[in-house]
Amino acid sequence: MLPIYRWPEKKAAERIKPAALEDLSVQAQVAEILSEVVKNGDEAILRYTERFDGCRLTKDSLRVREEEIQEAYDKVDTQFLHSLRQAKENIISFHTLQKQKDWFVQDERGSLVGQVYRPLERVGIYVPGGTANYPSSVLMTSLPAVVAGVPEIVMVTPPGKDGGIPAPTLVAAHEAGVGEIYRVGGAQAVAALAYGTESIRPVDKIVGPGNIYVTMAKKLVYGQVGIDMLAGPSEILLIGDGSVAPAYAAADLLSQAEHDKRARAFLVTNDGNWASKVREEVEKQLTSLPRENVAREALTSFGAIILVEDLEEAFAVSNFIAPEHLELLLADPWPHLAKIKHAGAVFLGPYSPEPLGDYWAGPSHVLPTGGTARYASPLGVEDFCKRSSIISYTAKGFTMAARSIMHLAEIEGLTAHGRAIGVRLEEDGL
Repeated sequence: MLPIYRWPEKKAAERIKPAALEDLSVQAQVAEILSEVVKNGDEAILRYTERFDGCRLTKDSLRVREEEIQEAYDKVDTQFLHSLRQAKENIISFHTLQKQKDWFVQDERGSLVGQVYRPLERVGIYVPGGTANYPSSVLMTSLPAVVAGVPEIVMVTPPGKDGGIPAPTLVAAHEAGVGEIYRVGGAQAVAALAYGTESIRPVDKIVGPGNIYVTMAKKLVYGQVGIDMLAGPSEILLIGDGSVAPAYAAADLLSQAEHDKRARAFLVTNDGNWASKVREEVEKQLTSLPRENVAREALTSFGAIILVEDLEEAFAVSNFIAPEHLELLLADPWPHLAKIKHAGAVFLGPYSPEPLGDYWAGPSHVLPTGGTARYASPLGVEDFCKRSSIISYTAKGFTMAARSIMHLAEIEGLTAHGRAIGVRLEEDGL
């Protein structure tokens, strides 16, 4: 059963601490996999795919063929396709607003500085797979890259034991404009994207959620390539004042608890009577969930209802947790928005449940977890762009700055720096 604690008792503080990513045994295993892929390329990929996914592939079958994608369209219904395309439109509309413009500023001497934005050339998206269907993750990782103008988008996803990729995943990839799809998952997929193999060319950045092995692999290849974030288990935090139906709050907690056994689901409220009703409703709804065992273990081991004195204390708890998803189940949530310092995505009011963000509203559902919302942001267009600074000085602007620059270079003991300035003054008689 979902435990209830009163803030700030010790058990409450212990429960809300994020789990550490570090696991030396996992790190050692992942490092070995990365090394093997670097040394043996496709052969290592095929070996690990058979070992971990129970699927025997050949080099020729690593890449998903165009015919398979077309066949996938015959396996999905029209309602799925309609919903997928509407979700795609919403995601593109939202992320189009994130696009940055080049800018330049010129002073009275004609000297100019500015900034230009350029998309990355080639990115890899990781989509969890195997027996699972995650077409939403395909859209949420690839479409911000499309909006950014990335010309080459590569998808990797684990195959089923028969080598297949779920039809909804393939259709979503095609609808989103993914150019290459490979049936490979786990740390070996991250290694292939980072270092390249005979069949898979390396990318500039890897994005997308995965298990602890995928996350650790992303951590270890960072520097060779860029990554979006180190994603941990799913999280949701509800702040409630008792004004919303207990069934709503219970359903929202379970929407994340069913992800995996380490998912974190919290309810913070100043209404103890409402909290008890929510807990009763959670028990009631659990019994009808196909993934009841997963959700129940997550709630029992990693979830909590936390009772606070007032909403001010509730927001202090929330900012300490810095949750991936934060719902404000309040009678009037908008005046409280300014109190939120750290959260991946914020959902306001009783009709903005978290699954709206997972599937439909527009913002990417790839969000910072494990307290990293203190410094990290949701996946967006800016993750697929890089900035270049532009500097263009006139002779007049250069001359006015030259002696100050030379003095700074002298202080730092960098003679050639100063000389690169001074030679121009001498040669041009400035």
